[in-house]
Amino acid sequence: MKEYRTINKVSGPLVFAEVDEAIGYDEIVEIETPAGEVKRGQVLESTDRFVAIQVFEGTEGIDRQCTVRFLGETMKMDVTEDLLGRVLDGSGRPIDGGPEIVPEERRDIVGAALNPHAREYPAEFIQTGVSGIDGMNTLVRGQKLPLFSGSGLPHNALALQIARQATVPEEDEAEGESTEFAVVFAAMGITAEEANDFIDDFERTGALERSVVFMNLADDPSVERTVTPRLALTTAEYLAFEKGYHMLVILTDMTNYCEALREIGAAREEVPGRRGYPGYMYTDLAMLYERAGRIQGQEGSITQIPILTMPGDDDTHPIPDLTGYITEGQIYVDRDLDSKGVEPPINVLPSLSRLMDEGIGEGLTREDHKGVSDQLYAAYAEGEDLRALVNIVGREALDERDNRYLDFAERFETEFIQQGYDTNRTIEDTLDIAWELLSMLPKDELHRIDEEHIETYYVEDAAETVGAEAD
Repeated sequence: MKEYRTINKVSGPLVFAEVDEAIGYDEIVEIETPAGEVKRGQVLESTDRFVAIQVFEGTEGIDRQCTVRFLGETMKMDVTEDLLGRVLDGSGRPIDGGPEIVPEERRDIVGAALNPHAREYPAEFIQTGVSGIDGMNTLVRGQKLPLFSGSGLPHNALALQIARQATVPEEDEAEGESTEFAVVFAAMGITAEEANDFIDDFERTGALERSVVFMNLADDPSVERTVTPRLALTTAEYLAFEKGYHMLVILTDMTNYCEALREIGAAREEVPGRRGYPGYMYTDLAMLYERAGRIQGQEGSITQIPILTMPGDDDTHPIPDLTGYITEGQIYVDRDLDSKGVEPPINVLPSLSRLMDEGIGEGLTREDHKGVSDQLYAAYAEGEDLRALVNIVGREALDERDNRYLDFAERFETEFIQQGYDTNRTIEDTLDIAWELLSMLPKDELHRIDEEHIETYYVEDAAETVGAEAD
């Protein structure tokens, strides 16, 4: 341990101190004030003459009289299976009134990069119980699938619903029991009200028993947000690859995380990149997102759902733009659907799950899932185009076929997407609703589904009813 009393500058969340030898990058630092208060920090930049330290608890009260101690190790997370059911702050310390953590291991929060050759391709379907995801943008175990949302939209309610309901149906049938994910929930820069809502929901539904919750609040130091997701992912890696859990990691809000990166970059006087964000933000985000996956020979897995609020609902903003390059798709939470009262307001048209084909596979369900999904997309897209046309020419100018597509688009939103945040649909329930809606259309319009499936699952009464109403 090395001690100095050589602080010469404080800038935002950073403290600069003179040293007489090079200090290790990412090394943990303790700063003791004259009043005896000890604050933790981490070496952000190091030369043989000075170091830049980012302070997790804020720099208030730090001056030239403070003692700086370099502990000779990088930041580590105390991990144990007993973390399940616990609520921690953004630095990994318990805030739930429970006992101190007795670790089984202490792990570096940066984590080791997964060997690409050792990765196992994600292939198991995850049933979230949400039709807009299961039916149209299937989540796969080991995938990273973000939620693209906007300020004020109910993305957190959707994330909590997924956390409560996630199962793997194939294993349920094989083992005769429900296979649930253990959840690591990391909140960054949220308000105290939001934090209370999260905890209340976890406790009300019993999900807290199988969850580890990290809370970094809006009034906590922003620099702490840079370590919160790493602490969460380190915990998930231990539970997944040492204890065999299937982990679902929910990170909200990644926009607040990136704002913390920008603040630190400005304090370091770095040359800014797009819209003032650091030029290395792509690499930084990739270091987090790529910690999802499966490893050959390991029973556990890590599935990630990062949540980000797009500034101005702009998906070309650097945060969603870079996230889209790294992850395997995205789920859009839509403001227009939310204003209509649709819960959850998932807009399936711009949403995408690149691993959906592998996840649903063959024989997962009794229907051609992919064909049904493609047909739903095509029909809903046509209905949306016709809505724009109706605004110009009026509905009376449309023929019976076009009116059927308009009716389909309306019922698709109110019956398929709309389900509330407490309804848990099986994939069979989702596909039954899909077939009932597709049966509103004539058979010769279903070009993307095999004829044998049409003959088996097409609901004749639905088409006749729609035709009679049109007449």
